[in-house]
Amino acid sequence: MERQTAPQEARDASSAKWWQLTFGVLCMAMIANLQYGWTLFVDPIDQTHHWGRAAIQLAFTIFVATETWLVPVETWFVDRYGPKIVVCFGGVMIALSWVLNAYADSLFLLYTAAVIGGIGAGSVYGTCVGNALKWFPDRRGLAAGATAAGFGAGAAVTVVPIAKMIAAHGYEQAFLTFGIGQGLVVIALSFLLRKPSVAVPVKRKSLRLPQTKVDRTPRQAVRTPVFWVMYAMFVMVASGGLMAAAQIGPIAHDFKVADVPVSLFGLQMAALTLAISLDRILDGFGRPFFGWVSDNIGRENTMFIAFTVAATACLVMYGYGRNPYVFVFATAAYFAVFGEIYSLFPATCGDTFGSKFAASNAGLLYTAKGTAAFLVPMASLLSAAYGWSAVFALIIALNITAAALAMFVLKPLRRRYLAAEAEAGEVTEAGAVRLA
Repeated sequence: MERQTAPQEARDASSAKWWQLTFGVLCMAMIANLQYGWTLFVDPIDQTHHWGRAAIQLAFTIFVATETWLVPVETWFVDRYGPKIVVCFGGVMIALSWVLNAYADSLFLLYTAAVIGGIGAGSVYGTCVGNALKWFPDRRGLAAGATAAGFGAGAAVTVVPIAKMIAAHGYEQAFLTFGIGQGLVVIALSFLLRKPSVAVPVKRKSLRLPQTKVDRTPRQAVRTPVFWVMYAMFVMVASGGLMAAAQIGPIAHDFKVADVPVSLFGLQMAALTLAISLDRILDGFGRPFFGWVSDNIGRENTMFIAFTVAATACLVMYGYGRNPYVFVFATAAYFAVFGEIYSLFPATCGDTFGSKFAASNAGLLYTAKGTAAFLVPMASLLSAAYGWSAVFALIIALNITAAALAMFVLKPLRRRYLAAEAEAGEVTEAGAVRLA
């Protein structure tokens, strides 16, 4: 058997990494409905069991908290046993979660299903994003964004079928059918995933961003101020987005636009259904797009732009969202820039702390989403006590604060951190030369 030439091996490796990215994106698409399709089920569940929106939305919080806080554990298993077994396990768990939702006749069972679904979704999410960061060290923004896009846009093609199935056959049948289908696809794809057999070299000449040359362990990363500034920003922006994702259905109903027909691009459908479909498409598109933008103009600059646009979209929604067309376009604009946190923060983390422990470090940072999830029920309580104006004011304030932190705190802090690290490396290298 002939040995492959170096150019052929390089071409094969390049092809392999794009296939791995594709498989990861497809896996992420299959878990998207657990978060982004949830809003379609809230009111039907309440109409059947009369548990109240706040109690039902607690299941969403439990799901997100479980999904995120266990990612560091799940990525440890990935490093030890590889991506196949972890993603396969995740596929089984997400199917079981929605099957339980279909038969849940108590809040306890609904919350149990949320825990199981969170474990499954976190196994898939953490594995696929971590794998992308390892396969693409020179295009982290784009790779993390493309992978996260599967999660952001994956629900787009199934929103209408789920809504129709809920209307025709009940939410229980929708949970059962889509839960089993999504789980089976993830299980099948899991057998195609693998991590790089050796470290993928960084193409230094293609980089336009400062990157560390030192691989920091998770223990070392969490001891730096840079990590905690990123964590705080992640919590701020994620909490607003999760509130919006979970409450978009109730907001539409309270604004009296949920069932108003809207014609767009030759299609006519209810404003809420169209809004959620557009949200998923633009959310998915925004993740790789802003990842690519950040690869070119810088992570913090891109964060500032996106967070400012999000705050503006919320302001427009509150002021004019009772018009169904404004409701559709304002929510679309918001989610088009919200999802970029799932590409920019992992990429920034990889740039700052290195590739070797990129999955584990990004997993630790991703737990900020779980922390943010505990603010989601607050949106229901705030809206009940003070109206939706209080919820919108909170989301706007969080995004503006995060935008300011990106430019005036994180950017100079990270620059100083990398400069000090480079200077320490030069001193060590010079000392080694003198000793030699």
